[in-house]
Amino acid sequence: MNLAWETFTIQAKHPFKISRSVQESVERVWVRVTEDGQEGWGEADPSPYYGETAATVGYALERLRPVIESTSVPDFDGLETLERELRAALDQDGSARAAVSAALHDLAGKREGQPLWKLWGLDPAGAPPSSFTIGLDEPAVVRKKVEEAAEYPILKVKLGTDRDEELLSTIADAATPGTVLRVDANGAWTASEAIERIAMLVDFGVEFVEQPLHKADLDGYRFLHGRSALPIIADESCVDSPDVPGLVGLVDGINIKLAKCGGPREALRMIDAARSCGLSVMMGCMLESSLGIAPAAHLASLLDYADLDGAALLASDPFVGPGLDGPTIRVGEAPGLGVERA
Repeated sequence: MNLAWETFTIQAKHPFKISRSVQESVERVWVRVTEDGQEGWGEADPSPYYGETAATVGYALERLRPVIESTSVPDFDGLETLERELRAALDQDGSARAAVSAALHDLAGKREGQPLWKLWGLDPAGAPPSSFTIGLDEPAVVRKKVEEAAEYPILKVKLGTDRDEELLSTIADAATPGTVLRVDANGAWTASEAIERIAMLVDFGVEFVEQPLHKADLDGYRFLHGRSALPIIADESCVDSPDVPGLVGLVDGINIKLAKCGGPREALRMIDAARSCGLSVMMGCMLESSLGIAPAAHLASLLDYADLDGAALLASDPFVGPGLDGPTIRVGEAPGLGVERA
């Protein structure tokens, strides 16, 4: 196999602001694995929060190149062995590994002539609807974002400022009656603040709270878990499957992101681990094109909750393929990921 990649930039429709950062545009890496005239595609979505950039993805791919280019694409089941070899060569850099994993799965699916969901034995009709994210902003802009998202019955609201109640009130007022609200604080609160904020969230009918505390504040989560009036979902505190058992008794569910964990096969291990531990399963994303979203869309029927709106938040998408049709997660019958250039 041959490995190649190139960097591209995607622009957010609105500046995407959370409690610790704001993004107007981001660099992504289009990864291609080629053999016998067929190409498998993947996307690396690096996050500075995890110490990754487009440049570090390039360094990581150089380390993975010898493993990839010394073998042929295996059949679908044989990807497990190849991915173990890739993990041995590079244990970090989750977004780079996720892109390579997606590309290998895409190529193997094309060889088999089947979409990934079918090779995994899944039923896409079982996927939950995706939420749509409302980032932090001034009230007038937040109201505009909510109005633009009117077709989405679930809104994920970014909080973590001293104006949380004002922003949530604006969103609740602007949203269509019956809209479900979920909140993500991105680790901005202390445990005592979270108790107070969650009591306020209950009054707005919020369904659950994602990552209220810093990722390493496990004592805080232990304190909060028995006192919170709402379920708690761990995102930054849960990177890959070894993290899952340690969260039992601290949270109620986990949020999986392919760019964190390293790809769809590790995501499947995380889902199995969460189910074994009695935790609910959500899958989220970064700001990503449809190429980045596609592997998660193929897995979506295994989820309790989905937040796969990364491409829907963009000003324009350089790829077309599986993703969102409004809140509905759609995949197709095209082999592999089913992604093409726009």
